[in-house]
Amino acid sequence: MLDAVDRRIVDVLTENARISLKELAAHVNLSSPSVAERLRRLEERGVIRGFTVVVDPKALGYTLQAIVRIRPLPGRLHLVQEQLRDIPEVCECDKVTGEDCFIARLVVRSIEQLDDILDGIAAMAETNTAIVKSQPIPRRLPPLP
Repeated sequence: MLDAVDRRIVDVLTENARISLKELAAHVNLSSPSVAERLRRLEERGVIRGFTVVVDPKALGYTLQAIVRIRPLPGRLHLVQEQLRDIPEVCECDKVTGEDCFIARLVVRSIEQLDDILDGIAAMAETNTAIVKSQPIPRRLPPLP
């Protein structure tokens, strides 16, 4: 469980992971050494796994995003998983229960690029693709306990 100070630390870091230790300490009304110790403990416990940069794919020329449900052909599950790992345009992939085995999020520059990627998967899996129109709820933290 997180206490109120740890929740506040995580909230502040979620808004700005580049904040200085001094500024973070000021936000939570603790000294810098106390905040550094709390950060260390949060990392050791696996609450904080890393600090990251959020990049807008559109700024890099990726004008389309697609969600692809993937059902490997019999005996191809591990091969499909390896193939998905090797496709740089796959920015997220979940292994799921149900009729499909994987749900992948791809960023692509064009429909033609998406077709090329899907054609490469077609020999080992069936796919069902949806083009993302917008993302009304971006990836966010779950409620902090």
